[in-house]
Amino acid sequence: MGMHLVVFLFLASLRLALSQDVEHGLILVEGIQAIAETDDNFICATIDWWTHDKCDYKYCPWGDSSAVNLDLSHPFLAKAIQALKPLRIRVGGSLQDQVLYEVGNLKAPCHPFQKMKGGLFGFSKGCLQMKRWDELNHFFNDTGVLVTFGLNALHGRHPSHTVWGGDWDSSNAYDLINYTVSKGYKIDSWEFGNELSGKGIGASVSAAQYGKDLIKLKEVLHSLYNNSNFKPLLVAPGGFYNKDWYDKLLQVTGPGIVNVLTHHVYNLGPGSDVHLDRKILDPKQLSNVESTFSNLSETIKKYGHWSSAWVGEAGGAFNSGGRQISNTFINSFWYLDQLGIASRYNTKVYCRQTLIGGNYGLLDTTTFVPNPDYYSALLWHQLMGKTVLAANSDVFSPSLRTYAHCSKGRDGITLLLINLSNQTRFRLMVHDRVPVSNGGNENATMIHAENSFFSHLKRAFSWIGSKGSDVTFREEYHLNAKDDYLRSQTMLLNGIPLELTNDGEIPTLDPLLNSVQSPILLAPLSIAFVVFPYFDAPACAEHRKL
Repeated sequence: MGMHLVVFLFLASLRLALSQDVEHGLILVEGIQAIAETDDNFICATIDWWTHDKCDYKYCPWGDSSAVNLDLSHPFLAKAIQALKPLRIRVGGSLQDQVLYEVGNLKAPCHPFQKMKGGLFGFSKGCLQMKRWDELNHFFNDTGVLVTFGLNALHGRHPSHTVWGGDWDSSNAYDLINYTVSKGYKIDSWEFGNELSGKGIGASVSAAQYGKDLIKLKEVLHSLYNNSNFKPLLVAPGGFYNKDWYDKLLQVTGPGIVNVLTHHVYNLGPGSDVHLDRKILDPKQLSNVESTFSNLSETIKKYGHWSSAWVGEAGGAFNSGGRQISNTFINSFWYLDQLGIASRYNTKVYCRQTLIGGNYGLLDTTTFVPNPDYYSALLWHQLMGKTVLAANSDVFSPSLRTYAHCSKGRDGITLLLINLSNQTRFRLMVHDRVPVSNGGNENATMIHAENSFFSHLKRAFSWIGSKGSDVTFREEYHLNAKDDYLRSQTMLLNGIPLELTNDGEIPTLDPLLNSVQSPILLAPLSIAFVVFPYFDAPACAEHRKL
């Protein structure tokens, strides 16, 4: 009986292998020069203001995850944050431009958000009590969080349809910041408004008026932090990229006002889309967002070279994300791919919507247990350094997505490999570029070297690099869905379920060790981080010295 079972399993695995296409390929990593750089704390997540009765498509996924009612004492919350230390948390979202602060000369009553017909996004104004502000800051300090706080940029303005006019009333924000400084709370950066750029989402402000108000906010920060050794960053506009609006904003504000230019990305459309799964696995859909990153990069180069680019909010699908999709394994395909794309364009910080709340939380809204994307973020945080390298492949299939960084806190490089195909299995070799001289004809040399490289190494692979002989193994972290069910809420790391330990601790993420001279095997619909500990990349050695 046992022998029959073994034979059956062997034939089943053989049938599975034969049903898959196997594509051989080579990955060439350019280790000589970096192409971009992120911040050390590239991974970021948001905490929103939405209440339990924020509902989309007849489903209400937010629970008690708001900045005003999130259970800060839950042990899973602190442990999840500390594993990503130092995690940046951006406190903000759609309702932030309706938040008043219970401090100073606030005359309005301090009531919570309530459903209100005719209100912005269907809600009344809400209020942040200073007792809760104290609790949040103590929690952030205890867990080592870098805080970006989104200020109300509509206070004092008047609506005319969706466009809001008039000068911003800075008095309430001034009192909040003054209180924060007096308490010694360290807010790393203050962000001005949420999704007011261009046509806006719910409300908009002209770039000229918005820029004028940013100059006023900068003056407030200079005044209140005048006697402090710490100077927070001014972040804006926290909206969707619109070239004319963003260009105008930087021209109005001029040098040194805006330290960080933030934009939001929801390139998968509404969470209710019945084809959301298909979009997540569509290479063209994932690549379309690249033009936004490229155009924003050009805007900064032309009009605001003193500022940096951040993704202030990105959840894949908007309106709370896709139910039973955004919190499952399949969501990591777009998430990790977009982290890779963003990093290539010098995006310094990428804030995931959300840490907790909605369908797209890194943590489950009810249990606080990590969803699959949390572990994707954790692997990136642990393995991918801030120096970005070019990685090219001779694989013609668009389903193979390849990203390379210097490894974090160590020698060598780390690759992120994503296989969007449900049929093709990739066998991949990795090589670095061989410097060649031909008397000045560098382009011809490069083409000849690459063609020679790709043609010869398809037949035989040999590791090169001055340190290649020091270590003969690489580390592999393969991510798959449990039971091959893409909507599974359990992610497998090298075949082992990623689950909290019996003591409620985040599990250790252990690699497989394989010879550097063997091919990397990337299964269909899988993701892998691959670490080459002593890959000869001069750019990495150079950046470690800085």
